[in-house]
Amino acid sequence: MGKFKFSHLKPLLASTTKRWLGAEPFRQSALISYYAIFSIPGLLIIIIWAAGVFFGEEAVQGEITQQIGGAMGPDAAQSLESIVYSAHISTSSWVMKIVGIGALVFGATTLFFQLQKSLNYLWDVEPDPDNNLKKFILDRASSLGLILVIAFLLLISLLLSSALAILSDWITGNFGDSAYFMMEGFDFILSFVVISLLFALMFKFLPDVEIQWKSVWVGALATALLFTIGKTLLGIYFGMADPTSGFGAAGTVILIMVWVNYTSLILFFGAEFTHEYAHFYGHSIKPSSHAKWTASRLREEEQRREA
Repeated sequence: MGKFKFSHLKPLLASTTKRWLGAEPFRQSALISYYAIFSIPGLLIIIIWAAGVFFGEEAVQGEITQQIGGAMGPDAAQSLESIVYSAHISTSSWVMKIVGIGALVFGATTLFFQLQKSLNYLWDVEPDPDNNLKKFILDRASSLGLILVIAFLLLISLLLSSALAILSDWITGNFGDSAYFMMEGFDFILSFVVISLLFALMFKFLPDVEIQWKSVWVGALATALLFTIGKTLLGIYFGMADPTSGFGAAGTVILIMVWVNYTSLILFFGAEFTHEYAHFYGHSIKPSSHAKWTASRLREEEQRREA
């Protein structure tokens, strides 16, 4: 189909929306939000440990709390901080420490494991049953690797944000308040780049498909844009509507599930857009060596050839 043109955007969005609605996105996002409740403590602890080696655990935890507070409000951030603190492994027994670390890793990787299954479902691939044990180990390893990548991206973001904060103070002091907005723009661009890179890594390495980077980058940028808009709107909605006020002590859990649910819907739409973009422009996308197309996908391909 050649290069991207804005005239192609309408059919791309139409086909994306059709596939997205047909892939049960609300059920898939509900599954992700359920698993997120059990995975978030271990996920945050591993990220804090990994990034804290270079930047200090308190600084990393403070940055995570700030980011969560900006997305879901200060109450949710404080509750998650308490959960992370209570989940820390403080026993003196090495055996119990190993068991505790193993439980944290298993819990943290479960979220990405389920996310992989959802992306596979959206992209019509399924694991080859002959490689179940090998694939299980590889999936857990890749999920842990992605968690460490998130920690690395957070570390880079912390370093650059700190540098921008110092530079912002100097520029504001020497060039006035008008330069402050320019630095805020740089901070926004930095955040957008980090989010785009994270989505690109998810689309490239989580699903059991081999997809070209040129499709991945376009899909990641589109998903990051939707995520940024959705994050802003959700922040406004949570600030004005307070949808968890009637749930009492369980309000924080409900709030996390609602936020993860809505952001998962955005993620899945971006994944479908990535798939449709690759298909529209004839970019290669095929199952990985330990996966295969689903039966429904094979029927679609057969009907397309017959037509």
